[in-house]
Amino acid sequence: MVDGETGGVTGTKDKDYNVIWFVEACLSNALRLETYVQDAERDGDSELADFFRRAQNESRKGADQGKALLARRLTP
Repeated sequence: MVDGETGGVTGTKDKDYNVIWFVEACLSNALRLETYVQDAERDGDSELADFFRRAQNESRKGADQGKALLARRLTP
């Protein structure tokens, strides 16, 4: 990481990049959690599957909120 990077290298301001990264991380996490849900279901552990589903739902919410924030901020 470049010290003091504020968009000169990436072309995207740090604060905007941070939101973009957050959305990507939330979506990636939601995908990963789907595997965890399936693993728990395959082992017959409905409590764990439900736990991962709730976590997955929170990741989706975070992604949706981040996308809405980006849309408001990046639209002229």
